[in-house]
Amino acid sequence: MRDFTLTTYEEILQVLHTNGYSFQTFQNFFQQPNDKTVILRHDVDRYPENALLIARIEKEVGIKATYYFRVVKESYDEDIIKQITKMGHEIGYHYENLSAVNNRKDFREVKDERSKEKGVKSKEKLFELAIDDFRLNLEKLRTLYPVKTICMHGSPLSKWDNRDLWKKFDYRDYGIIAEPYFDVDFGEVLYLTDTGRRWDGDSVSVRDKVEVAGGRGQGSGERCEESGVRNLKLRKTWDIIEAVERGLLPDKIMINTHPQRWTDNPLEWTTELIWQNVKNVLKRVVVRRGKPISE
Repeated sequence: MRDFTLTTYEEILQVLHTNGYSFQTFQNFFQQPNDKTVILRHDVDRYPENALLIARIEKEVGIKATYYFRVVKESYDEDIIKQITKMGHEIGYHYENLSAVNNRKDFREVKDERSKEKGVKSKEKLFELAIDDFRLNLEKLRTLYPVKTICMHGSPLSKWDNRDLWKKFDYRDYGIIAEPYFDVDFGEVLYLTDTGRRWDGDSVSVRDKVEVAGGRGQGSGERCEESGVRNLKLRKTWDIIEAVERGLLPDKIMINTHPQRWTDNPLEWTTELIWQNVKNVLKRVVVRRGKPISE
């Protein structure tokens, strides 16, 4: 059976449920975490129609998840967001304001002009425009759903880490209660992400990594060493399923998927596989050189 299909996704949900895990949105987990739980998170970078298919699967089995939408044409689809909202799922903002504004024509013009002015830093203007962009996009999403959590978009092509916006500002001033990369203890929560179309993609991930004891990584769970988590090789979805069945994973897990990778359509599945393999080769080079490239 092929990995990264909707059928496979449904199977991992069933195995987790059978082995005693509950499922929570990120907002629910942050406010009142269950003892044995999976936080289901979906970063909708593109192909929102795939996110809708996943949302329907979760709805059918009584599961609620969190969907982070970018406010760009590749991701933002009001009709789909409304449908996902009606199913009881959480909607959040997948923000990318520093990288997005840095590429905007109006900022480039300001930067070129201000570079001629002694003592004026274009970086300050970038942050001013970025927080305005954040506020406007958040307000736009809130016309569809009362957004309470946000999550950064990696934007690995950019030199800017979008999380740096919060070195100058505080997202709580905008009614946001939590952001996964800042507000989750990943020493206790095992983080599994399909970045790179694999579950052990450290070598091909530019920014989708979490802080844990001893460094950054994914699939960590550092405080669960007695269960052997650190030594598990979780590359394929089947590896996760087997680890769950053997009782080798901790009680708290965050699973992050990118819906464009999950499909039962043979052509779409093959296209995504080929394109991701190409990107992974390029990204290994970029990671070694310390320069970002498209995720």
